[in-house]
Amino acid sequence: MSRNILGCEQVQPLHIIGGGLAGCEAAWQAARAGIPVVLHEMRPHTGTEAHETDRLAEMVCSNSFRSDDHQTSAIGLLHEEMRRTGSLVMQAADANKVPAGSALAVDREGFSRSVEAALAALPNVTIERNEVAGLPPAEWRHVIIATGPLTSAPLAQAISELTGAESLAFFDAIAPIVYADSIDLSQAWYQSRYDKPGPGGTGKDYINCPLDADQYAAFIGALITGEKTQFKEWERNTPYFEGCLPIEVMAERGPQTLRYGPMKPVGLTNPHRPEKPHAVVQLRQDNALGTLYNIVGFQTKLKHAEQTRIFRSIPGLQNARFARLGGIHRNTFINSPRLLDNRLRLKAMPRLRFAGQITGVEGYVESAAIGLLAGLFAAAEMQNREMPPPPVNTAMGALLQHLTGGAVADSFQPMNINFGLFPPIDAPMTADGKRVRGKAKAPARKGSFCSRALQDQQEWLASLPIIAAAP
Repeated sequence: MSRNILGCEQVQPLHIIGGGLAGCEAAWQAARAGIPVVLHEMRPHTGTEAHETDRLAEMVCSNSFRSDDHQTSAIGLLHEEMRRTGSLVMQAADANKVPAGSALAVDREGFSRSVEAALAALPNVTIERNEVAGLPPAEWRHVIIATGPLTSAPLAQAISELTGAESLAFFDAIAPIVYADSIDLSQAWYQSRYDKPGPGGTGKDYINCPLDADQYAAFIGALITGEKTQFKEWERNTPYFEGCLPIEVMAERGPQTLRYGPMKPVGLTNPHRPEKPHAVVQLRQDNALGTLYNIVGFQTKLKHAEQTRIFRSIPGLQNARFARLGGIHRNTFINSPRLLDNRLRLKAMPRLRFAGQITGVEGYVESAAIGLLAGLFAAAEMQNREMPPPPVNTAMGALLQHLTGGAVADSFQPMNINFGLFPPIDAPMTADGKRVRGKAKAPARKGSFCSRALQDQQEWLASLPIIAAAP
């Protein structure tokens, strides 16, 4: 038995199913508000198609949290809002960042260790390694389901039966990782686009491999004709998430698609040759030691032997050694606009909340942000407090609104944070009262979104004393 911040006896714990970024963030937020938490993680007893360890908050895809610019970037704004709300995920990311240009990227192992150690140190958090195979027991009065894209089959089936609708699903592909000392720097070079430094960076945070027109054409042809992983029966007809397409799927959309996507050559100058490259493959540091680099945007369903053959055709990677080859797994999510209320509770069974990617957000940070809100909503309810959702002008509020009413349920698909989810804003004005026009309009407009959001968030946070409480 424990006491919450109001001094009331608190017998029932909050059960959180899933030890990914969303589940860990939810546990942190609820525990620091004084709520006893039981965090259930099924690994190592039950594995998944994508995880390689049994650590909490394991990052199975990219190691990037994307842009950290909170003045003109929607994802950077979400970073900042989460930092101001005491996010464990952002604390761990900042403590384990590696150079990545203007992005925030992390050392995977260090990040996971930081999250797990922080939760283990809290006296009111219990970590149980077990699978919840089906709906949580009826005696669990407060539950957050944050099982992510790889929800176990028994639990997914139970959710489907409860909601009366089958879960939706799409494929999520994983990019390969290369040992840094196997990259030929007589052909490749270090440089961020436009030499822009990011958090902990220098402006030389990526390794760039150039291709001329003939090399690029041959590479595209190899991607299209390379042997792909065959889908299992239950995976057929499952759509991809547009923000994480396998590289060979992009190549099939047209020969120039990749040159305007992950292989765009803009903002880069090859020091080895005077002519501009036709296309560029970028590799981003994947660990704090700088010994591993992942191939940016190269999610793939190519068979492993084909990956080795095709990726070694890239100049600079002809002798590449792969620490991990790409892979593919199914990502399951619920139809949140139809199923959840604005406190992330399941309408059909309000004792259950959902958080993370299973709600239909896409991305590490977005998943953790929804975990953060679920943890706060659950803590407030367990303390008989009325907690308002974050304002819709904020990044967290815009995401929540999209999930619980802003999106059209009949066409609902996973979504990253973007300014299209925010309420419209008036055209930005100059200091002398004139409207900003031309090339300056877009960054000024984004800046207006960000400044409005942070001001509204500050007022919202001031009304939430629950956040300041410690267990």
